[in-house]
Amino acid sequence: MATVTLKGNPFTTHGELPSAGSQAPGFRLVRGDLSEATLADFAGRRKIVNIVPSLDTPVCAAQARRFNEAAAGLENTVVLVISGDLPFAQKRFCTTEGIANLETLSTFRSPEFGRDWGIGLANGPLAGLTARAVVVTDEHDRVIHTQLVPEIGQEPDYEAALGALRG
Repeated sequence: MATVTLKGNPFTTHGELPSAGSQAPGFRLVRGDLSEATLADFAGRRKIVNIVPSLDTPVCAAQARRFNEAAAGLENTVVLVISGDLPFAQKRFCTTEGIANLETLSTFRSPEFGRDWGIGLANGPLAGLTARAVVVTDEHDRVIHTQLVPEIGQEPDYEAALGALRG
């Protein structure tokens, strides 16, 4: 259990974010075409798991845009943007923003994702959504970087996440 804030108001998360050196937990999330995606679907590639509450907010949108730009130059790496938005809203966001270098996945059928990854907000008006976090894995799903952003309204440390992939 961790505590994050939004405009200074505290929120508690379920569990703990995976730590560096651990295996990333599996997941079953929903793609834009309503099919399911699992962590195994991205086997053999490095992953930036970009977790945001909703792409319908300015900070989450900026975070997705920034990782979209970075992903264009990353070899053997996939960026997964995971949010509580419905797949239709995620697709509309990507189309409107011209985002093509990442894959959006929705938690709307998978409330266990927040618990399994230690980022589900457990209390307050945002309960059921996720905190803001970035988890970077190698091609074997071993976690090489994590950040649970302490203030939900702030962007993550992009350079630390991208630097973990540079070695």
